[in-house]
Amino acid sequence: MHRRHFFKTTGLAALAASLPNFNSMAENSESSKPHLIKPRRLREGATVALIAPSSPPSTEKLAKGIANLSLFGFKIVEGKSLRAHNGYLAGNDAARLADLHWAFQNPEIEAVWCIRGGYGAGRLLPDIDYDLIRRNPKPLIGYSDVTALHIAIHQRTGLVTFHGPVAASEYPEDTLLHFRSVLVQPVAPYEIAVPREGIEFEPPEYQPFVIAPGTATGTLTGGNLALLSSLAGTPFAPDFKKKIVFIEDVGEQPYRLDRMLTQLLQATDLAKAAGIALGVFNDCQPKQDSPSLSLPEALRDRLGGLGIPVVYGLPFGHVNHQATFPYGIEAKLDAEKMVLTILEAAVV
Repeated sequence: MHRRHFFKTTGLAALAASLPNFNSMAENSESSKPHLIKPRRLREGATVALIAPSSPPSTEKLAKGIANLSLFGFKIVEGKSLRAHNGYLAGNDAARLADLHWAFQNPEIEAVWCIRGGYGAGRLLPDIDYDLIRRNPKPLIGYSDVTALHIAIHQRTGLVTFHGPVAASEYPEDTLLHFRSVLVQPVAPYEIAVPREGIEFEPPEYQPFVIAPGTATGTLTGGNLALLSSLAGTPFAPDFKKKIVFIEDVGEQPYRLDRMLTQLLQATDLAKAAGIALGVFNDCQPKQDSPSLSLPEALRDRLGGLGIPVVYGLPFGHVNHQATFPYGIEAKLDAEKMVLTILEAAVV
């Protein structure tokens, strides 16, 4: 993908260029939601901070992330801890925290992009300067372990952050379209539907299915299941009541998914969510010759009796085809149609 293709329309993104400017619409919505802070949209040529708030990237992943952002036309500034190694952490906590603060405080930086997930973001939460981030709003982009930062920062500041591909992700055309339509040329309303072609050739976990039909509206929150469950019982526990909750995970057997969902149901208000949108739970099938519920059975068992719409298989998770979800933005879930619609622009 050449850099100009990121900002100019393709066959998939033709509608984006013809849409009106959403700045005034977003400003009007702010008046009714004074607590919500929408960052500026990501423009061509923007200066982007590349940071590793969790685990260190491999040499290959680092090169890939830098190449991706360069091809998209962004100017990259590296965090000091980006290339550091401290076991399974990209530098010690103080160094990774300093990079996060620097990225938000530096007026020349327009977005903060995580190179990868892994482990370690949750260790930073008690020491983050949330007032600094509130005073310097800008997009924070990433998924997986970055879930911890999204939940804490949005709750403490009202800033809209973005659950989307890390810098070292794959960027097929649909992933780029979703990203552009949320962060670059905002489209509202914007529909995110399960893939309708090619899924018959994918592993079973790519097959979408409805757990409970119905429609619901609410603001978006969620992320990686392991991270959400790890935040339960802490001062940064997620708030799910009346919200559209998106959840994904990778490499977990059904009994472990059951355990984490049970923890959320018992320790948080997940049962009071407006609706639940599940992504692709990659590599989450039971081991062969092991007594187990299947992945669909485990998810239906834990989430099917909540009395709210729940659907599995939307394009996000530890997969190449990823939608971008803005935290705190109004959305509608239609479980039967397997569509999640972002109802308002997430950037100004």
